[in-house]
Amino acid sequence: MPTEVALLESRALRGEQMGRVDVLDKVKSLVMLPDGIHVRTEDVARYFEVSTEAVKKVTQRHRAEVVENGLILLRGAELQLFHRDMLSLWGREAREVRESYPQAATQLTLYTRRTVLNIAMLLRDSDIARCVRTYLLDAEESLREQYASLDQRVTRIESCLSGVGSALQELGPVLVRMSERFDSLDRKVEMTHQVLGAMSLRLTDVQQDVVRLDGRLDCFARQLRDLRRRTGPRGQHGRNGQG
Repeated sequence: MPTEVALLESRALRGEQMGRVDVLDKVKSLVMLPDGIHVRTEDVARYFEVSTEAVKKVTQRHRAEVVENGLILLRGAELQLFHRDMLSLWGREAREVRESYPQAATQLTLYTRRTVLNIAMLLRDSDIARCVRTYLLDAEESLREQYASLDQRVTRIESCLSGVGSALQELGPVLVRMSERFDSLDRKVEMTHQVLGAMSLRLTDVQQDVVRLDGRLDCFARQLRDLRRRTGPRGQHGRNGQG
């Protein structure tokens, strides 16, 4: 874990922390200009509770780094346009604030939240800056612990998956045999369906034969009844003559 001294001395370490601008408001409220993006040198000094000269010295000593992280210097037409924009954003209701807003005659240095965070990692003689650095380092340590915990969990999962892999290898031949048995059973079921289909056709033929046989029996019964009716009286006369 990097120390506060390492953070003060190493530009690379500071660069790794530049996305953590949320830490500023956790330590102290940073009052922005009406555009919600910029603050002036005196605003930065007020935030860190140091003189404007202290902020200017740090800025001059690390000029390239703070410029890379959002520091801008306005002059001429750009400066006049910026003043008009700020006064417009304050609106007519905030007349007193507008009148007290200092309009630099020649130039104006502006800082973004990212630049202020950069100053917090460079400014040595400020309790507020130290608190910001402490928050950054504590957050990094917490993040490292989370990563370590996640790494342990991933390691346990990998060990479990290793056991699952060996179990699946042992289970493979069993699954192959079961698949072969299921294929054999499917073939037997298919043959059974074919036999049942043939039996169903045969039973249909038998039913038709039975229907035809019933028709022939009915016809024979009718013929027999007709024969009895025709031979009945003559048979009766023959018996009477013999008596």
